[in-house]
Amino acid sequence: MQRVADALELKEDPSAVTPFSYHAPQSALDDLKLRLARTRFPDPETVPGWTQGPPLQNIRELVRYWQAEYNWRRCETALNGFPQYRTTIDGLGHHFLHVRSAHPNALPLIISQGTCTVVDFLGIIGPLTDPPAHGGSAEDAFHVVVPSLPGFAFSDKPSQPGWNIDRIARAWAELMRRLGYSRYVAQGGDWGAWIMTRLAQQRPPGLLGIHLNMPLVIPQPIPEAGLSPEEERAVKGARRFGSQQHAYFEEQAQKPQTIGYALADSPAGQAAWIYELFQAHSDNTGNPESALTRDQMLDEITLYWLTDTAASSARMYYENAHLGPNGGTVDLPVGCSIFPCEIYRAALSWAEAFFPKLMYWRELARGGHYAILEQPAIFTEELRACFRLLRSGAFSPTATQP
Repeated sequence: MQRVADALELKEDPSAVTPFSYHAPQSALDDLKLRLARTRFPDPETVPGWTQGPPLQNIRELVRYWQAEYNWRRCETALNGFPQYRTTIDGLGHHFLHVRSAHPNALPLIISQGTCTVVDFLGIIGPLTDPPAHGGSAEDAFHVVVPSLPGFAFSDKPSQPGWNIDRIARAWAELMRRLGYSRYVAQGGDWGAWIMTRLAQQRPPGLLGIHLNMPLVIPQPIPEAGLSPEEERAVKGARRFGSQQHAYFEEQAQKPQTIGYALADSPAGQAAWIYELFQAHSDNTGNPESALTRDQMLDEITLYWLTDTAASSARMYYENAHLGPNGGTVDLPVGCSIFPCEIYRAALSWAEAFFPKLMYWRELARGGHYAILEQPAIFTEELRACFRLLRSGAFSPTATQP
């Protein structure tokens, strides 16, 4: 079945920036509902809770809601309410949102949260581009660029290996140049944190600094003694992820094609795969619905389904399976916001070692890996506060924020 191919068949000048919008074929939505209605569920888990994965009762209810009540057209209309484009860089078509602020001194910002698709950013674009309309100051306005990762959403699916974080960082630097931005900042979490760290290490012309909400900084080897309480916390968190929450990462890193068959054929399987991540890494009280709405989760899940990107997105892990446990030293200004239920909560002392120009550091009381959805107001204010230091010239390489 052809899901989005018709929407993506654009004859583009390689350097052109072409307007884009997406309307899911009704046949694809009808097929989705039929598949959901015919779901064959496995036996229930043999232990209570989420130890073996999402409980059967949760997935049954999520699938029922998706099939009977969820409305993709609502999300599609909201997405198409923002300017979207595609352009070809390094032989690959890249999709992105590009929303310019009306405020004259707006600071260009490229932002990525990795495995989150562009639909997850829709709630913060307004506050970032037009702060006065959302309780902020015009001096904190941004022009916002939100690219889709290669193999995700409406970007092309690489047909050859090689699209790792280094190559993506170079492509996104070219994207900002192509859009006419001679000075800009970058923000990232999840794979976006890796990419923006690499971007800063590459030092493209015009990049002023970066903000990360999942800085991956761990010394190697990890000291066996003399750890501070926050360093011990960081080590325990990293080991917990490696021993209890790393299965999806390993499967996608080693056998992305295998998991792709299952997820491309079963919407219930695709839903369970992502739903488990929402539970494992959000600031919830046992079920992800305490942190996120079903519509928020299904917007993400449905976009994966309609674009048939289970395998192509999983290859992101395969392409970068060789990466070490940290993103390396960055000699540009860096800010970090640490949410309490993040996958890995870095220690300030380690961040200072890897980021000698650390300009901003704050540990928050609420939020997790999906803070952009869970706590959009807090997330927005963190970006404003961090980059305010660069705008005002208040930052010096020796200054660290409390």
